[in-house]
Amino acid sequence: MSETRRNFRAVIGAIGGNALEWYDFAIFSYMIPLIGDLFFADSNHRGAGGLLLSTALFAVGFVSRPIGGIVLGYYGDRRGRQASMLLGMVIMAIAVAMMTCAPTYQQAGPVGAIMIAVARLLQGFSVGGEFATSTTFLVEMAPAGRRGFFGSWQITGQIIAQVLGGTVGYVMSTFFSTATIHAYAWRLPFALGLLIVPVVLLIRLSAARGAAIRPRTPPAASSFYRSFGAQWRQIAAGMGLVTASTVSFYIIYGYVVTYASRVLHLSVTHAYLVQMSAAASMLLVVPFSGYLSDRIEKRWIILAALASYLALIWPLYSWLLSAPSIGRLVVLQVALSVASGMFLGAYVTLITEILTPQTRTTMLAIVNNAVVMVVGGGSQFIVTWLITVTGRAMAPAFFVMTGVLIGVIAACALLISPSLRRPNAAS
Repeated sequence: MSETRRNFRAVIGAIGGNALEWYDFAIFSYMIPLIGDLFFADSNHRGAGGLLLSTALFAVGFVSRPIGGIVLGYYGDRRGRQASMLLGMVIMAIAVAMMTCAPTYQQAGPVGAIMIAVARLLQGFSVGGEFATSTTFLVEMAPAGRRGFFGSWQITGQIIAQVLGGTVGYVMSTFFSTATIHAYAWRLPFALGLLIVPVVLLIRLSAARGAAIRPRTPPAASSFYRSFGAQWRQIAAGMGLVTASTVSFYIIYGYVVTYASRVLHLSVTHAYLVQMSAAASMLLVVPFSGYLSDRIEKRWIILAALASYLALIWPLYSWLLSAPSIGRLVVLQVALSVASGMFLGAYVTLITEILTPQTRTTMLAIVNNAVVMVVGGGSQFIVTWLITVTGRAMAPAFFVMTGVLIGVIAACALLISPSLRRPNAAS
C-alpha cells in the first residue's frame, strides 16, 4: 500500500472514529428529556425533577474525561497517536453496548440508571482522549501549508456526528409513536452506533499497520511537569478558546432539542430539523475556515469570528423569545453556526501548534478536558436549573455569552503576547 493511500485511510479512520464517538455523545444529549422519563420514572422524579436528573447523568460522562485524556494522551505520546485512537474506540464500543442494553426504570428500577452512569464514565474516558489524539494526528500528518484545513476536519467530524444524530432523532420521532419510542425504539440510535463500530475499527487497524506517523522519542514522566510549567501561557490561552468552543457545542447545539421542546414548547420533530440545518451549515463553514486559516493569520480569524459571535447572541435570543417559532429558531441557529463555525475551523490547529510536540497530545488533552469537564459537563444542568429557578428563558444566552467573552479575551492575548504570537517552532 502506498504512503498516500495509507495516510488517506488514516485520515478517514481519524474522522470516522471521531464522528462516531461524538455521535454517541450527541444522541444522549438530544435524548435527555426521554432519558428522564425512562430511567427516573417514579413519582418523585417526574417533570422538571427527571429532567434535572437526566442532565446530571449527562454530566457524569465528563467526570472521567480528564482522566481518559491524560491516560490516552500519554499513551499516544509514547506509543503513537493511532494506537491511542484504537484503544479509545474499543472502550467506546463497550460503553455503547451497555447503553443499548440498559433496562428502564419500569424494567429493573435504578439498575438501568446505574448502567447508564457507568457507560457514561467509559464514554467520557474514551472521548477525553479522542480529541487530543485525533487532532494531533491530523495536524502532524498534514502536508506543508495545509495544517489549518486538515485540523478543521476534527471539528467537521464532530459536526457530522451532530447531523447524523439529528437525522436519527428526526426519523425516530417521525416514524415511531411515543409509546413505541418508550417501549424499545429509543435503543435504536445507540444500536446504530454499535453497528458502525466494527467498520471504523477495521479502518483504524488497517491504517495503523505500517502507519507513516510514528511517535517521537518517548518523553520521560518528569518532562510532562517541566512541559506544563514552561507552557502555562499557551495552556491558559488554549483553555480560554476551548471554553468558547464548549459552550457552543453543549448549549447552542447539544441543548437545542431540550430547549425547543421544554422551554419554547415547540415540536420535537421540528427541533431535530433545526439542529440538522444548523449542523449542515457548519459542514460548509468549518472546512472553509480551516482552508482560509492556511492563508490568513489564524488569530485574526478567531478574534473576528468570536467578536461577531458575541455580538449576535443577545439580539438573536431576544428576537426568538419575543415570538417563539421554528422559523426564528432556524435563523438563530444558522446565524450563530456561521459565526461559531469560522472560529471552530481555525482554533483547533492553532492550539495544537502552540504546544510542544513531545508532550503535545497530553497537554492538548489537559487543555481540552479540564475545561470541558467544568464548563461542558455542567452546562445543561446549570442552564436547566437557571431556567427552572428564575423563569428566564434567556439563561442559555447568558451562559454562552460568558463563555464566548472568555474566548475573546484569550484571542486578544494570543495576538498581543510575544510568547504566544507564533506557533511552536518545532511543531
